[in-house]
Order: sequence, then structure tokens, then C-alpha cells
Amino acid sequence: MKHSILIIVVLMLFNCKKAEHATPISTAVQDSLEIDLATDTISINTEKIVPVKSYKEIKAELTAKGYQTYDYVDEETKDTILMQQYFIAFLKNGTIRTQNEEEAQELQDQHLAHLTKMYKLGYADISGPFGDDSNMRGITIYNVPTLKMADSLANADPMVKAGRLEIEVHPWWAAKGISLR
Repeated sequence: MKHSILIIVVLMLFNCKKAEHATPISTAVQDSLEIDLATDTISINTEKIVPVKSYKEIKAELTAKGYQTYDYVDEETKDTILMQQYFIAFLKNGTIRTQNEEEAQELQDQHLAHLTKMYKLGYADISGPFGDDSNMRGITIYNVPTLKMADSLANADPMVKAGRLEIEVHPWWAAKGISLR
């Protein structure tokens, strides 16, 4: 049975390539089909292939959603770089830090749940605490179109609502698609 399936698949591939009127199998489809003759197995990778958006499509999509952008040409590579405005929220010690240990832990759990929700919904791209014990506690980078929206999302944090943290939000520009290294 395995040999029959293998022969059928090979014949189908051969016929698709030979037929003058047939559409050739794309490289992506060929790459997703694996035939192991030693074990008589066939596996097909069924992952969805997502087309890459062009620079113009990304810029048009951002502009339509109200994001601020600009572009420039990198002198070294001659590539056009798309810059997008993000909003960076600085989390600072608040004026109400009198919660007992249990209350502070509950607020911390709610704070982390809020940040996780912001990330999952696509509103925040990165969050994290600072590594010292200063007044500045951490940051969140919001990927939203307006300062008002970033401020509203940051102030919805349970730690901020409880007064344990305060928020200071600033516009921040970064090249679209560039990741941390």
C-alpha cells in the first residue's frame, strides 16, 4: 500500500512537470513534500505560507490606521527604512506604596496579567522592569496610533490604578520590523 501511494505521488509530480498546459508545482509546495524511500513514508508540511507584505503595503496599512510614519534612505545600503511612532511608557514608583505584602503580590499578579493582555492584543510590543531599585521601575512600548490611546492603556494597569506605580508616556520612533538583538 505504501509503495502504491509513493508511486502515485511520484507520477503526479512527474505528470505535473511534463504537461505543457499544467501549472508547475511551486517551490513552496515542492519544499513541503518529503518522500523517504528508505522507510516508504510521505509527509506533507501543511503550514500556511504567509506572503510578505511590501513596504508600500505596510506603510499604507499603518497610515490608514492612524499611525505616524516617515521614511528615509539608508546611505550605506540604499534601502528605504520605514520609521513608525510608538509610545514608551515609563513606570515609576507611585505615591501609594503602603500595601502589605499580600496586597502588593496580588497587585503584581494583576499587573503582569494586564501586561500579558496588552501584548496578546497587539497593543504592547515589549515590557520589562529595570534591574535596579530606583524610582524608575520599568517600561512598556505601546504599538498604538495615538498618545491618548497609549496613556489610556497604561493607566488601566491595576498597579497604576492602585497608586503603587505612576506612568509617564512619550512618543518614540523606531524602524518598522527591526528586532532586538
